[in-house]
Amino acid sequence: MSHKFALKSERVVLPHKIGPATILIDNTRIDSILDHDTPLDVPITDVGRDVIMPGLIDIHVHLNDPGRDWEGFASGTQAAVAGGITTVVDMPLNSSPVTTNLPAWTEKAKAMHNNIWSNCALHAGVTPDSLDQLNTLFDLGCVAGKAFMVDSGIDEFGMADEVTLRQAMKILAHRNRPLLAHAELALGDGQIQGDTRQFANYVASRPDAWEVEAIKLLIKLCRETGCAIHVVHLATAAALPDLREARAAGLPITVETCPHYLYFSADQIPDGATAYKCSPPIRSAANKEALWEALFAGDIDLIASDHSPCDPILKQLDTGDFQTAWGGISALQLSLPIMYTELRQRITDEESRLRSLSTWLTQKPAAVLGFTDFGQIQAGMDADLVIWNPEQSFTVKGETLYHRHKLTPYEGETLYGQVQHTIVNGRFAYQNQTLGEAHGYRIDNHD
Repeated sequence: MSHKFALKSERVVLPHKIGPATILIDNTRIDSILDHDTPLDVPITDVGRDVIMPGLIDIHVHLNDPGRDWEGFASGTQAAVAGGITTVVDMPLNSSPVTTNLPAWTEKAKAMHNNIWSNCALHAGVTPDSLDQLNTLFDLGCVAGKAFMVDSGIDEFGMADEVTLRQAMKILAHRNRPLLAHAELALGDGQIQGDTRQFANYVASRPDAWEVEAIKLLIKLCRETGCAIHVVHLATAAALPDLREARAAGLPITVETCPHYLYFSADQIPDGATAYKCSPPIRSAANKEALWEALFAGDIDLIASDHSPCDPILKQLDTGDFQTAWGGISALQLSLPIMYTELRQRITDEESRLRSLSTWLTQKPAAVLGFTDFGQIQAGMDADLVIWNPEQSFTVKGETLYHRHKLTPYEGETLYGQVQHTIVNGRFAYQNQTLGEAHGYRIDNHD
């Protein structure tokens, strides 16, 4: 049965312009882009001046399913669509088992079945023990390999040393898949010197040099193997000169950073506030500004949440001990308003703000992973859209988020950019801030 309807707005973010338009949707796809006042014999919803943008694509999400109750496909993808994210890519660690072989992938697929509200893809784990499984995982649809160049904190997800990385990258290059790398090399024991409640001491325990040296190694291996490299969650601007030089030389290297590195700075984080702990750590205000400059210059390609929740008890909130607290920022639902709130202070031109958001949160993530059906509003693309109000502000209350655990460092922050509706594959997955079977649409899609 055909399912046709249209959406119209005075602000539609199209590939080459932002302005009034009507989007005709036929089942799961965008049929055509029409003039704003085109008469049609299908239901038309006029959203006024609310922005219609391509659905966000978050290529770095820890849903921790199966085996842990830290998040889950159901709660995590509900949070995603409530934040305008229509496609997430799940990381291979923090689930049990970790996604490094066929049996683990099978368990992951079972956990996904009939439990996801957004499109969802998987990364394959790159560890010393998974090299002979990578081709199988790619045959099953995994879209990239993910390696940790430092202790992952998960015993069964082993660190990838230079030998392992070189071997994996040869396989990845042959399969035309990128390597996503947690780029830190442990140049010390990682132990906090002095008071373990002081955030500055935690930052000093994982200095910029850890990232810089890891990225130097990745550049070297990229040059050797031809494998595309994607540096995840870049936290230090000190690595940018090496990255610029390598990219200028034509090496296939892309870079992401995260909203928390662009919103917070180390000097504003209270001692004992372990909700802010992540690795690499949030760094100085000057470093934050340098990351923003790199984003605007195109030296950083995209934004990903690195949503990495855990049971709040593991955050050591009672002791405020950064040494023993689990690392990871929980904010999947908030990426769009966090970024727009910062952009309001940095760019006066509205069209430039919207264009930047669309580039960093949709087009570039799609390009890095080769998602040809996502990331733009044009005929033939999947009908994955977010409708949101840039002028509407709200105060973050963890209890209202769809994350399984409500702890977030953004608690109490005032953000701009309220998501009104999210459409996934032509169906409303989030509507009027209400998720449920009456308005929602579950997707059984493991590609």
